[in-house]
Amino acid sequence: MKLQGNGDILQYGKTHTLQKTPKVVLLVTLTLVLLTIIPLYYPLLGYPLFLLKNLSSSPPPPSSFSSQPSSSQLEDDPIKVEEPTVKKCDIFTGEWIPNPKAPYYKNTTCWAIHEHQNCMKYGRPNLDFMKWRWKPDGCELPIFNPAQFLELMRDKKLAFIGDSVARNHMQSMMCLLSRVVYPIDVSYTTDENFKRWRYTDYNFTMASYWTPFLIKTKLEEVGGPTDTGLFNLYLDELDEAWTDQMHEFDYLIISAGQWFYRPTMFYENSRLSGCYYCHKENVTDLTVYYGYRKAFRTVFKAINGNGKFKGMTILRTFSPAHFENGIWNKGGDCVRTRPFRSNETTMEGPNLELYMTQIEEYRAAEREGQKRGLKFRLLDSTQAMWLRPDGHPSRYGHWPNANVTLYNDCVHWCLPGPIDSWSDFLLEMLKMEGTRNYEEKLHSKVKRMRSQ
Repeated sequence: MKLQGNGDILQYGKTHTLQKTPKVVLLVTLTLVLLTIIPLYYPLLGYPLFLLKNLSSSPPPPSSFSSQPSSSQLEDDPIKVEEPTVKKCDIFTGEWIPNPKAPYYKNTTCWAIHEHQNCMKYGRPNLDFMKWRWKPDGCELPIFNPAQFLELMRDKKLAFIGDSVARNHMQSMMCLLSRVVYPIDVSYTTDENFKRWRYTDYNFTMASYWTPFLIKTKLEEVGGPTDTGLFNLYLDELDEAWTDQMHEFDYLIISAGQWFYRPTMFYENSRLSGCYYCHKENVTDLTVYYGYRKAFRTVFKAINGNGKFKGMTILRTFSPAHFENGIWNKGGDCVRTRPFRSNETTMEGPNLELYMTQIEEYRAAEREGQKRGLKFRLLDSTQAMWLRPDGHPSRYGHWPNANVTLYNDCVHWCLPGPIDSWSDFLLEMLKMEGTRNYEEKLHSKVKRMRSQ
């Protein structure tokens, strides 16, 4: 089927016990512990597990995260190593399994659903697509708990940076949070591309910035070769509409994808350096991956170079489209009614190339960020969403007799629907931070002891 798409750990006791222990034994033991723990967090040095899943007959290491130690525990007993109660796993590698309890909201209970993703309203006949949840290999991914999330976000600000799929994500989260409370609109402009919502009881602000290319962009021609516009992309310049405000936020969720398939002219150092599908004479024809890589490189460089921003950058990976039997404007559609199993399909071609381009630029930015004390995290949702061709609106984003010209939508996601799992991922990632911070502190203590 081809899819078209744009053994035990030695525990040390209190101080009086440690005084009887030779320092070299202590250092060697702690080092062995770290060498055991760290690979569990970063299997295969971060290489996407779903791409390696079928290369070995042995299953991936089972996983979950151990309970979090308190900050006082770290201070009172700074070199005590807690034995993990459960091993860890990659929450992004797994399968979709039935979930009869879903959905957790409906189109009649959440006003935040965009009309074009309101599949229940517009008569989608098969609603089974809402009754699945993501099950990682070897562990469980809890369903999103809105009250828990709001507590974690108390006195925080979060921004979704990207295209309409990023907005799709934000609206999904708002609907999930609506089971507890609705926000108030505190936008500083009437422009719907820049929205801010505040959850007053928690002093939590959520914002969205519509910037489909992430960088500075200009519409050069309305039509262009594909009637989707011809855009100038300034690959080394920022979209200041959001970059000038990034320091205000504790979390940035960055994403981009399908817009890069549109015809684009590439500018670097204020000069035209090439294009993608521009059909212009004497202009070097470059690939979509060229502009995609350069855009993410520029954005990540800006984040690492912004002295005011102290928050966490989360890359939500490429969200694949699922057009079959034609491309988006040539009759392509997405009519499947169930998810794929991971052994039924393989992501390849442009989708895989865009995904890997993102991962490469993310890893480089993450390394640079570590030098600067900045956190980069990966919300690696691509494989999970690749298995969900059944979750798009298709033609159920408007009334059948509506006087509109709309193509089948196999890019965005129905609400409620598979995209709600992105909040499951996000909350689990935030809960992981306590354990991750503990291990980083432990690693730092061992390094200091070695230097003494």
